[in-house]
Amino acid sequence: MTTSERRKAIIEALNVRRYEIIDNLAFEFGVSRRTIIYDIERLSFEYPIYTTKGTGGGVHVMDGAKLIVSSDKMNADQTELLHRLLKNLTGKDFDTMKSILKKYG
Repeated sequence: MTTSERRKAIIEALNVRRYEIIDNLAFEFGVSRRTIIYDIERLSFEYPIYTTKGTGGGVHVMDGAKLIVSSDKMNADQTELLHRLLKNLTGKDFDTMKSILKKYG
């Protein structure tokens, strides 16, 4: 498993679990505790996750956040359909559709 594959899998696991301890992630992915800490540090720049220390400490997903990974991106047919629909939109709907295409397209 590559670093990017592992980090994607960590995000997918956290999206479901919402919380996990570092040692469990290290065991699950067959890497050192330090590697997971480094992965979480890097991922926290892109995703709404944070760590806590002590009893109940570990990696947490911020309340209400959904972690979107690259596999959640639209395929070419979906993107093309939204571009066609965009031509018929105006005002706030146009701006909203453009933001969707920019983020997920």
